Amino acid sequence: MLTAEDIEQLGRLNINESDVIEQVNAFKTGFPYLPVQKAATVGDGIVRLEDNEINDLVAHYENMQSKVRIIKFVPASGAASRMFKDLFAFLNETGPQLNDHQAVARFFEGISDFAFANDLAAVIEKSGASFESVLNGQQYQSILSYVLTDKGLNYGNLPKGLIKFHKYGATSRVAAEEHLMEGINYGQGNKNSVVIHFTVSPEHLPLFKDMAEKASHQWPEIQFEISFSEQKTATNTIAVDMNNEPFRERDNSILFRPGGHGALLSNLNDLEAEIIFIKNIDNVVPDKIKDTTYRYKKALAGLLLNLREKISFHMQQLAAGEVGEETIEEAQKFLEDALNYKLPETFGDFDPDEKISYLQSRLNRPTRICGMVKNEGEPGGGPFWVENADGSRSLQIAETSQLDMGDPAIATMVQQSTHFNPVDLICSNVDFEGRKFDLMKYRDPSTGFITEKSKDGKKLKAQELPGLWNGAMADWNTVFVEVPIITFNPVKTVNDLLRPQHQ
Repeated sequence: MLTAEDIEQLGRLNINESDVIEQVNAFKTGFPYLPVQKAATVGDGIVRLEDNEINDLVAHYENMQSKVRIIKFVPASGAASRMFKDLFAFLNETGPQLNDHQAVARFFEGISDFAFANDLAAVIEKSGASFESVLNGQQYQSILSYVLTDKGLNYGNLPKGLIKFHKYGATSRVAAEEHLMEGINYGQGNKNSVVIHFTVSPEHLPLFKDMAEKASHQWPEIQFEISFSEQKTATNTIAVDMNNEPFRERDNSILFRPGGHGALLSNLNDLEAEIIFIKNIDNVVPDKIKDTTYRYKKALAGLLLNLREKISFHMQQLAAGEVGEETIEEAQKFLEDALNYKLPETFGDFDPDEKISYLQSRLNRPTRICGMVKNEGEPGGGPFWVENADGSRSLQIAETSQLDMGDPAIATMVQQSTHFNPVDLICSNVDFEGRKFDLMKYRDPSTGFITEKSKDGKKLKAQELPGLWNGAMADWNTVFVEVPIITFNPVKTVNDLLRPQHQ
């Protein structure tokens, strides 16, 4: 299947031959559906915190902040082009009528309310026209060319992280700067520094570095540690033709494609911290409604620290010389009640040493707290109970692509699920003794998925790696906590910035 030239190409890309063979086999066999048992609900897999609990957890986190390493991890490499899909369609149409494009009409109706409105007016005026004249003259395509192309703001070619989202009087902030502000308010750790890591596309790295340099002047009292990484070529996946043979480019080289956000597990694996906040680049709001986000971020981080302390206690107890049945039962109860892990029915037949070994293996692994919001129709994966190979059950986030939606029972389960995943994660990737886990050992490689694409007029099949918060974290300790819907305000289209939450 692979020629000597292919092997040489893999070497240049740092891609393992064994990974390629595994991926091709997955194209041939397909990926199995996730064996979901039921949706997680409040009281059955999802924790609902009372006000007094939130207050205690916030206090615990604030007391521990200066003693632990904290990192804010922001996947920021996504292009903003999808934000402007409707605007591009209008721009590229011949003689379009505004009445036929509802989204574009809404854009122009609220154009002065966008945080980039002043910048747009400035580039138009620089060309010799006034913003008011071209708007009143209904020169809509001309205005959009100033928004989307390098003739003006070039927003159609920038990442979301560098689009201006919110106005603050005469100033404004891009999405990445809003994440810096969040870091200032809940992310200061030991050394009183704010450590933020962005994953970016290589072509946008200089612009992100400029943003970071600007931030150091904007908030001179804050000690920022801002770092960047790119999606590694080693995580690209092979594309195949419809016969599951490597898809060949015109020069006969193999086509490799980015492996989806699951590829960022490698970037996350390079970091090391007791607390890692993970949040999508576009899920930010203006300062005036950030307080709820701050409170819940701190509460969930406090809960993670509590769990880490209890995991450490039970691990030490299980490692002691003579371990009695009571110690085993206490660790078992903690695993089942606090970490929502249901032991296999065969566990009762294990001898004491086998029970201790099993409990230690389940307790000592990466841990994450996942905020879950009530399902109000937004797209996204959901929280489910999943059966594991040994008969145990654990909590996982599942996308519909991982589920057998042709099964009426599964489809009904998804339709009736009460919560979904807003990508609001707080993680720890070090063990109870401070040693870093190899996160690659805790993913489920069978949870990737296959899609059909085309290139140069030919059909191909592409493969995505297990999603970052889905299969890539399948074997982590997982706790789901309900968070308010106000903490979830993603910007999927430019008109989302006109919602009251972003004004």
